[in-house]
Amino acid sequence: MTDAPLLVSVPGATLRDALDALGPVPAGAEVVVWDFESPPPAAHLDLVVPPYMGASARLGALAAVTTRLVQSQSIGYDDVPAALPPGHVFANAASVHETSTAELTLALVLAAQRGIPDFVRAAAEGRWAPARHESLADRRVLLLGYGGVGRAIEARLAPFEVQLVRVASRARDDETGHVHGIDELPELLPTADIVIVGVPLSDATTGLVDDAFLSAMPDGALLVNIARGRVADTDAILDHATRGRLRFALDVTDPEPLPSGHPLFALPHVLISPHVGGASTAMMPRMARLLRTQIERMLRGEEPLNVVLRS
Repeated sequence: MTDAPLLVSVPGATLRDALDALGPVPAGAEVVVWDFESPPPAAHLDLVVPPYMGASARLGALAAVTTRLVQSQSIGYDDVPAALPPGHVFANAASVHETSTAELTLALVLAAQRGIPDFVRAAAEGRWAPARHESLADRRVLLLGYGGVGRAIEARLAPFEVQLVRVASRARDDETGHVHGIDELPELLPTADIVIVGVPLSDATTGLVDDAFLSAMPDGALLVNIARGRVADTDAILDHATRGRLRFALDVTDPEPLPSGHPLFALPHVLISPHVGGASTAMMPRMARLLRTQIERMLRGEEPLNVVLRS
């Protein structure tokens, strides 16, 4: 540990207060607020946390400072490489959003399967509208993407008595069984009652959910996208949804936000949430715990967690 304090910047009072709630900042560290709109508080900041929303568009502000670590508040970082100025180490927020995203995924699946939107619409019209809908129990669920979010979804699906098929970028076996490779999708999709898409956005996954993908799914199946909007072809989704062939629950869309009056909003078998997978009260306490861990590791001279990019 050097004589100079480890200088940490957070983008606002919300994260600072969440960090304070964990107890005094470790000795040897100093926390300041920098919102990326005002000039930086120092020419060198050891650990910088950018704003949560619209972060990539503001990363250019880091050209004015040197840093040891840029700690994101998001898991995804597909838009960061093009926006991060040279000379920075970038860490994502793995461990912060997995639980909330998995919760929302289960909420979307259950709402779509059990007809909750229909009941809500009927209640708004003052109608009693009983109906028998699809169960989640005994359904064959294809989980596409098996990172931290995928594993959190898997854990929450376990009590619902589903037949789970896991798919990742490559086939492998783990302690709970077989994980299929993404190249097996043409054989797997026709057998799936529910497909949950949770892959990271990359060149390989952009447009992955296209007309061929959707056409391989059986009539009446449900597709849930909690990944990124550009993983799916919106025109293909609109086509299959308009024909009533497939059902959709989408937390992400392309474009995003979905424009006011977009035809997807009006379709009865499409459930849309406005990209709120990580937006819950769990976020700030977990983000503060990750930030405190990073501070402690850096004070001890250890490598930070979750480093995904060096510009």
